[in-house]
Amino acid sequence: MHLSGTDLTYVLLGLGALGAAALPALVARRPLSAPMVFLALGFAVFLLPVGLLPELDPVADASAVEHLTEICIVVALMGAGLAINRPFGRRSWSTTWQLLGVAMPLTILATAAVGWALGWAPAVALLVAAVLAPTDPVLAGEVRVGEPTDAEFDEDEVRFALTSEAGLNDGLAFPFVLAALALSAASATGWSAGWIGHWVWYDVLARIAIGTAVGVAFGRLLGWLFFRARSTALRLSEHSEGFVALAATFASYGLTEVIHGYGFLAVFATAVSIRTAERAHGYHRVMHSFMDQVERLLTAAILFLVGGFVAQGGLAALTWRGAVVALLLLLVIRPLIGFASQRRGAGARRERLVTAFFGIRGIGSFFYLSYALGHGRFAAPADGLWAAVAFTVLVSVVLHGTLATPVVARLDRLDGREAGPGGDAPESPHDPAPRAVPEG
Repeated sequence: MHLSGTDLTYVLLGLGALGAAALPALVARRPLSAPMVFLALGFAVFLLPVGLLPELDPVADASAVEHLTEICIVVALMGAGLAINRPFGRRSWSTTWQLLGVAMPLTILATAAVGWALGWAPAVALLVAAVLAPTDPVLAGEVRVGEPTDAEFDEDEVRFALTSEAGLNDGLAFPFVLAALALSAASATGWSAGWIGHWVWYDVLARIAIGTAVGVAFGRLLGWLFFRARSTALRLSEHSEGFVALAATFASYGLTEVIHGYGFLAVFATAVSIRTAERAHGYHRVMHSFMDQVERLLTAAILFLVGGFVAQGGLAALTWRGAVVALLLLLVIRPLIGFASQRRGAGARRERLVTAFFGIRGIGSFFYLSYALGHGRFAAPADGLWAAVAFTVLVSVVLHGTLATPVVARLDRLDGREAGPGGDAPESPHDPAPRAVPEG
């Protein structure tokens, strides 16, 4: 009997899908996460001497990596936006604005400064810092919000802040990646300021505005269509078709990218706007459940391949600079800046500490690195950059995945909450979320 690579692929796909369905419940309330398991499985399988598994090379297959991670991100963004119960507003989302407007740029600057001080060219240091900017609580389910509910303020501050931060910073990291590309094009090994003017007005202001405007407008249109259209055939909320959320995701993303806005930002804005249209409707849970299933399948596949990449020697090109930058970012830079950026009042001190620490790095970093290396040249070996980013994500998945369950469980006990099966927690008299005042 002859086993082909295609046959083995089918076996792995089937077992992976079963694992994606079963693992979240199996590892619940344990100091372990499903992403850790998929990484370990990928590592173990690619060590087997079967001779049928492909050679994983993200440098040679940059386009495939870019598009696979791109799809996973937009799916995750739609799911995150649909899950958030808290009404959008300046004060009710104050922690999010602090993490995005203060913590994120300062973290990028501090990480880039460390890389530059250790010997990287300015453009390379800025690229690594920008690539590692997006946070990804998908990789530690205990620190994200659960399914949509009828209550507007039933998320605790930690889960809400980390989910909303990740939903927006996947798009807001793009200008910094483009800044690294512009700097590298202007001066590969030194510094040049000639690109800054165009970058500010176009890559920062114009493209963020386009992404936000398209996302909000498209989300409102879909919200009207789903819940208020006169025709029952068009009022899709009455048909309970979850895949409609996938259609909304791709349409919003594609439309925004066509007119040169930030599609990641538009997808999250679309999801939040759909949720706002009819907040208590059960159709949100149907759409979120479908997107969550697709997201888990894609995440499992990507992390399995990351484990295989490591097994095949993907970290052999890791330099001491890359390792130092990764550890300082995860253990020092993000925790300190993340905590300092949150003003008092948005949550208790322990909640601000947990929010600052769980700045999880994940799949967004892989997308941005593949995108940058496919659109520019940098004064550093591509395999070394991949090793540095993969090492950062690997450490983050293991560190945060191990600590998420016990830390958040203790936080819930201290705040008088009992975590649900999905990591979400019901409102309690001690929950800080109701102290926020909704606006807009």
